[in-house]
Amino acid sequence: MESLLNIQNLHAVAGEKEILKGLNLKINKGETHVIMGPNGAGKSTLANVILNNPEYKKTDGEIDFEGNNINNLTTDKIAKNGIFMSFQLPVEIPGISTVNFLKYAKNKITDKPVKIFELKKTIEKYMEELNMNPKLVERNLNVGFSGGEKKKNEILQMLVLNPKLAILDETDSGLDVDAIRTVSKGIEMYKTKENAVLIITHNTRILSELNVDYVHILVDGKIVKTGNKDLAKEIEEEGYEKYKRIEV
Repeated sequence: MESLLNIQNLHAVAGEKEILKGLNLKINKGETHVIMGPNGAGKSTLANVILNNPEYKKTDGEIDFEGNNINNLTTDKIAKNGIFMSFQLPVEIPGISTVNFLKYAKNKITDKPVKIFELKKTIEKYMEELNMNPKLVERNLNVGFSGGEKKKNEILQMLVLNPKLAILDETDSGLDVDAIRTVSKGIEMYKTKENAVLIITHNTRILSELNVDYVHILVDGKIVKTGNKDLAKEIEEEGYEKYKRIEV
């Protein structure tokens, strides 16, 4: 399989605190990976470090995307290269509608003028699939949206922008069963043999609706165990306690 993301010996700090402590992860095209772990393990930090969020600083290690080092690229360039991240708490942006935001983002990523009629047809199709209110597309981005609508809107953005790698940070948090099913449907609609998904979650419910290749347990800044979907079931039943004692 062709490698998409390759992370080697990644160390990162937030302020003075070291959070990632030698993390290794490889994601190939066509794969769906899940990262689970206790609070404070470094799950969301990993997502932010991949996108080079300036609040975090890499102190060692290498992040390669499609064979190229992206350690020092700015966030917008990383996004342009094909990495998308959905947020645990999607931000509200007054003054810009969802459709205009998508038009702007698509423009920046493709460097081509977006045909607004075609874009709107694409958005309408995906919104119907995600069971979203079509009126939301004309409203200010996430302003006044419910929690579930915000999370569905993140999946809508992923589908429209069609990145090579989608990183979903706690997209399922706070969602009811029906909304989780819809989000899972959106992920399966997005997946192909040429792209990949990295799901960061506390919750095993979303995994019941998805085809997952690998589940990784992240504890104290390192991946301490990798398995299949059965590993997620084990965590649900037994928790992380035994993995907190593993030295890597």
